[in-house]
Amino acid sequence: MAQLLPLLLLLLLPTLHALSIPPPPSEAPSFEESLINIACLDTSDSDDCMARIRTECGDRRRGPVAVLHAAVRGTINEALRAIDTVSGLGAMSDSLREQTAIGDCGELLGHTVDELSWSLREMARLESGGSVRRQASLRSWLSAALGNQETCLEGFHGTDGRIKHYIAGHMAQVSQLVSNLLEMYKRMRSIVPHGRLPPGASDQLPPVTNDTLPSWIAEEDEGLLHADLRAAHVDAVVATDGTGRYRTINEAVNNAPSHSARRYVIFVKKGVYKENVELKKKKTNIMIIGEGIGETVITGSRNYMQGWTTFRTATFAVSGQGFIARDITFRNTAGPQNHQAVALRVDSDRSAFFRCSFEGYQDTLYAHSLRQFYRECNIYGTIDFIFGNGQAVFQNCKIFTRRPLPYQKVTITAQGRKDPNQNTGFSIHNCFVYATYPTYLGRPWKAYSRTVFMQTYMSAQVQPQGWLEWFGDFGLDTLFYGEYRNYGPGAGLGGRVRWSGYHGIRDAAVASFFSVRRFIDGSSWLPSTGVPFTADLLK
Repeated sequence: MAQLLPLLLLLLLPTLHALSIPPPPSEAPSFEESLINIACLDTSDSDDCMARIRTECGDRRRGPVAVLHAAVRGTINEALRAIDTVSGLGAMSDSLREQTAIGDCGELLGHTVDELSWSLREMARLESGGSVRRQASLRSWLSAALGNQETCLEGFHGTDGRIKHYIAGHMAQVSQLVSNLLEMYKRMRSIVPHGRLPPGASDQLPPVTNDTLPSWIAEEDEGLLHADLRAAHVDAVVATDGTGRYRTINEAVNNAPSHSARRYVIFVKKGVYKENVELKKKKTNIMIIGEGIGETVITGSRNYMQGWTTFRTATFAVSGQGFIARDITFRNTAGPQNHQAVALRVDSDRSAFFRCSFEGYQDTLYAHSLRQFYRECNIYGTIDFIFGNGQAVFQNCKIFTRRPLPYQKVTITAQGRKDPNQNTGFSIHNCFVYATYPTYLGRPWKAYSRTVFMQTYMSAQVQPQGWLEWFGDFGLDTLFYGEYRNYGPGAGLGGRVRWSGYHGIRDAAVASFFSVRRFIDGSSWLPSTGVPFTADLLK
């Protein structure tokens, strides 16, 4: 054995020598290279992903925007591959829920491709020095693109999971890539100082200092929002009695121009319209005007218990950019016993609803994605009846609770922010909560759920703790729930929850980030004459 020791030492010498000498210091990766690493983080084949981005950028000097541009193109290609996968699944099931979910997935992936494509065009402008408004649009579109895949998979709840499992990997890959894009954008964008804020409050939201109308409400729309219909320009009239060009809203919508750059106005005369209406992405800049809440009523009864997905239960669904509705009731009559039953679903960026009513029970108003504004509207429901992952402001609205099923707890909001880099959330400002049953302001549907109530009246049935858990301690440390200067018998903060994500906001500088001026891209969402609005906090 003693004779073998020298031989063993000889064999081990190279290894010992390598271990004893530290490797030479390597150069720190460039900012662009670090962005490429972020773009491919946690993907199924990160080496291949990074190689494709480097190839896409080419040998030319790579700037951060060029890297982000290449990463977005790669994500679009991945989403298109997922669409190809989903499109071939229709023959695998004869279940209504599964068939509907498959159709939802194709549509939602199409939304992701659209939103990423809009982002590509915006980045071309950013390369030449984009404004904060352009940057806000880019972040809103990336935020929306992240949530679509999860909505797709949620549609398979209640099935055997076979098809869901088949497509889950593709959805996860697209979601991961979009999440990485948001992280890249966070690293790139300029840091705007906002003072000391609670975690999750500001997200460096861009300041807006001008007092002009936001870009998505054109000057001609000012008049339409409060015009006398006898004098307003109308492109199409719908009437159940045949006195208009169309008898149904679907006919009018289907015959409206696609990809319209100008406002197209549909006047819907008083009456009850029993139909499910969908305005697809191509139906842009549509405005629908009714004759008043309770006078022009669009109603349906699709619901989850019939086998529909929540996404597809909507009586009225709108995806085309720049949609405006005025003086209409949107209703789902399924009742509380049929669980999820949506009256209105909104995926329309820069959309506005004025003097409308949304009536249902569970999941009444699905503010699914993108920038939305609601003014002087009525909202009725029982469970999570304002929900989704939109970037939405509700102002001067009346919120009414209805009788729930036995053992159910009434919750007003269930906001679905799933990533800390998304700029989504619900701001409920200067509204009225008329709770007639024990009511909670919200619960965290997703981990980074974000909702604030500001300068809002709360009746006595708003429970002292204010907010409700979703399941155990899920999201309680990562959510952002806030209340600022609310009033009424249910507004006291003394008994509120003690979660680290809950904030009794006392500083107006913090609350101002959720005002119309700051939370959504624009200093004002409503016209400066005719329709009252508040751009900032009440004095």
